[in-house]
Amino acid sequence: MRLCEGVPGRTYTVRAIQLAMQMERRLEALGLTPGGAIEVLNKKPHGAMIVKFRGSRFALGRSMTEKILIEEATAK
Repeated sequence: MRLCEGVPGRTYTVRAIQLAMQMERRLEALGLTPGGAIEVLNKKPHGAMIVKFRGSRFALGRSMTEKILIEEATAK
């Protein structure tokens, strides 16, 4: 599923990032990497999302959240 389909309050595991190389590298530098956890904090009506990963909150636009593939995190 895509990040834009995520539900606020839930945590997901990043499976793949399919953005332009420059943007993908920037997100990786911030700590968003495949296999990492990402929590959806808020979802705006027009697609923007507030997410949390590696202890920091970020706002991502719809065009970005459509290109980040996630799956439901499993409880350990």
